[in-house]
Amino acid sequence: MIAQPLFRFQRMIKEIFSILGMEVEQVSKQKLPAATGSTSVIAADRMTKQLCKRLHSQQIALIDHPDVDEMAALSLLEAGVKIVINLSSFMTGHYPAEGARLLLGAGLSLFEIHSPVTNQNLIELLDGQYATIHENKLFVHVENDWHHVCELEKVSTSFIDLKRFEAQARLNDTLSLFIDNTLAYASQEKALFLEPLCPIPLRTKIANRHVVVVARGKHYKEDLHTLASYIRECRPVLIGVDGGADALLQFGYVPHLIIGDMDSVSDKALMCGAEVVVHAFVNGNAPGKKRVEQLGIDCHLLPAPGTSEDVAMLLAYEQQAQLIVTIGAHTNMIDFLEKGRKGMASTLLVRTKIGTKLVDAKGVSQLYQPSGSWRVWGLCIGAMLLPVTSALLINPVTRHAAQMLWTQWRTWGF
Repeated sequence: MIAQPLFRFQRMIKEIFSILGMEVEQVSKQKLPAATGSTSVIAADRMTKQLCKRLHSQQIALIDHPDVDEMAALSLLEAGVKIVINLSSFMTGHYPAEGARLLLGAGLSLFEIHSPVTNQNLIELLDGQYATIHENKLFVHVENDWHHVCELEKVSTSFIDLKRFEAQARLNDTLSLFIDNTLAYASQEKALFLEPLCPIPLRTKIANRHVVVVARGKHYKEDLHTLASYIRECRPVLIGVDGGADALLQFGYVPHLIIGDMDSVSDKALMCGAEVVVHAFVNGNAPGKKRVEQLGIDCHLLPAPGTSEDVAMLLAYEQQAQLIVTIGAHTNMIDFLEKGRKGMASTLLVRTKIGTKLVDAKGVSQLYQPSGSWRVWGLCIGAMLLPVTSALLINPVTRHAAQMLWTQWRTWGF
């Protein structure tokens, strides 16, 4: 009963490959290793950050991510995978993306698909398939045999270095286009940012308080660690921007507010008790609202232009926050190119509007790394012992006992 549906499914996969014009080459099992480090189940997704949520260390990661950024690389490393196949180029040479260098430096094997036939449905077809990489060829196991899918090209450090050199050479042109795009959209959208946001009845009181806005950008973990004493002493309002809410939970903090389009925040974070604000498009369309409602969580809908980080900062500003501190926020050209945005008009307008109330803590952990902590502990212990020692020396009984001990010590010395 079970074998017949399984046979039909395997036959259907084979027919789909044939219909799409992909080369399906049957290879006898004897020509392939029975089990190697390159043989495993493929986990595939077009969104790398979504894939990493379900990725296991024994799987082969299949992504479609041009110019793999540092955060995506760190997520793949945290998942513990050893092999990553990319339908796109790990580095196109458009700008110096750092993800591939990071993955290669950690010892991962990287492959790009180089096949005469490009298939837009390859992610969906290969997700969950048992596969192997043999002589730079990708095979899947169908109908009890291995079938050739496509050619692979292994990515080397020298190739990435060459692409990085190319990206550095054209960086000025990329920056020029980025600035033009930013200014053009800023001119078109400035009226939207001059108007206040739609009022929403927040339970969280922000007026005259410090606010910390956390996004999952570069060095967010180190910066959260560095600002631990500030958060502990000042008790600011904690706002997680999508996955930033999970970052706060990871460090033992419970966010007061979660703001975003809900595409990268976990269910656990959404159900932690924080007040949820769904960032909607200006026309009111909010794809993330359905997900929140399915979890049975009440939420506010906030239509606004720009990124969710911009909306979080602007909301804190309009709620009369005393100070707004950002952690992991996207602030420069590389940050925005990694997010697939060719300009940062909304961020420029929001930061100009907020002005001196805004403090960027991004990278603060790299500003100063405390050293010689043993000295601090030594000084603290010395400071504690000094008054105790002084009190003992002043006391006549203690002074007499010390003299007796000194006499006894000299006697033992002889």
